[in-house]
Formats: sequence, C-alpha cells, structure tokens
Amino acid sequence: MPRNQFQRMVYAFITVVITVHAYVFYSLYVVNGNTLMEINQTTGVIAALNKQGGVYMCGTYLPLWACILIEFCLAYLLEILVGSPASFKLASRVFNPAKNHPMIFETAIICATVGIMCPAMSFIAAFLYYPYYTGFHVFTLLANWLKLVCFNFPFAFFTQLFFIQPVVRVLFKVLFRKELQKREQQEIGSQPENEQDVILDIFRRMDEIQKEIAHEHRRRKALEEDVYKMASKSNTP
Repeated sequence: MPRNQFQRMVYAFITVVITVHAYVFYSLYVVNGNTLMEINQTTGVIAALNKQGGVYMCGTYLPLWACILIEFCLAYLLEILVGSPASFKLASRVFNPAKNHPMIFETAIICATVGIMCPAMSFIAAFLYYPYYTGFHVFTLLANWLKLVCFNFPFAFFTQLFFIQPVVRVLFKVLFRKELQKREQQEIGSQPENEQDVILDIFRRMDEIQKEIAHEHRRRKALEEDVYKMASKSNTP
C-alpha cells in the first residue's frame, strides 16, 4: 500500500483509469447497450453511438473519449480529495492497521471507498446524463440517481474487491518495486535475531497488553460510575 502522498496519487490514478473504463463499458454495453441499438437500429453499440453522434452528456452529444476524460477528471479529484482520506478514516474506526492483518484492513478500505465513491459518482452521473431535453425536475434527478446507485453498487463492489484492486496492487508493486523491496528489508532487519530478542519482544508485547487491559478496566469503571449516578438521579424524588 502507498506510504506517501506521491504514491497515493499514483495509486489513485491507476485505480481511476481502470475504474472509469470499466464503468463506461458497463454503462454503454451492459446497461444501455440494447436500448442504444434499438433506438438507432444498429447491430453494435459503437455503430449506434456513431449514428447518433456520440454519447449524450450535459445536454449534448460528445465523443466517447471526451466522456471518458470528463469522468476521469471528476472521479480522480473526488478520489484524492474525499474518497481516499475518508475511506481510511472509516476503516480505522473499525480496524487497527497496526494490529489487524493488512489484507483485512485493505478490504475494509475497499468497502469504505465503494460506499463513498459509488453514491457520489452516481450523483454526478445523474447530472451529466440527465435528459435535459425533457426539462429539469429534482424528483427525476433523484430517481435517476437512485437507479444509477442500484445499477452501479453491485458492479463496483465485486469488481473493486475481486478484480480492480488486485490488478492495481500488482501494477503498483511493479512501479515501486525498489522502494517496496527496501521497505521489506528494513522490516526484516527489525525482526528479532536471536532467542533473547524474541523473549524480550514477548515481554514487551505482554506489557502492552496489560496496559490495554488496565485502560479498559478504568474505562469500564468510569462508565459504571456514570450509569450509577444517572440511576441515582432518576430514582431521586
């Protein structure tokens, strides 16, 4: 996983590039492919898009590459500014990255990212692909947004969890291979080298566990005192 801002930006860039192309394919071919072919009376989606002059977006018809570029810019900004920081905070509330297995924490981040980005990007898409030729209505916008969320969320969850993120991690490891190898060597160097170091490490961890248990006891005792005070006040005539 990325460790600095530059690596985060590269990681987000790779993720958004793959995701936007996957969503465009899913939207045009899987969801709306048959409709486009029936309306334009063609046997292929690309032929239908060429016949109608492109993809309907923002009240006009734009080339396919322009739609991909617009969605990429919006998705990348949203991922950098909101999606990535918020998903890490949400995952950290449930799991501790220092104690839980990295794969569990990464999976939690993926789920949080999908939960944030899918409704947000679907809302943006509801504006971009709104049928403005019929007039603008808020309830129609909300209905289109909910429809897009229902279509996109299952696709986003399963593709991000089982396809996109594994591919992104492989590409990320290839790009930052030297830095990752250096980090692994540093982590290996910090491992205990002999039996004495192992024993000292065990005692250190025992002390940490005892401190956590003592802190938990104090917290529970304070909570019990608060509950007792509230009960006493409620019983006072």
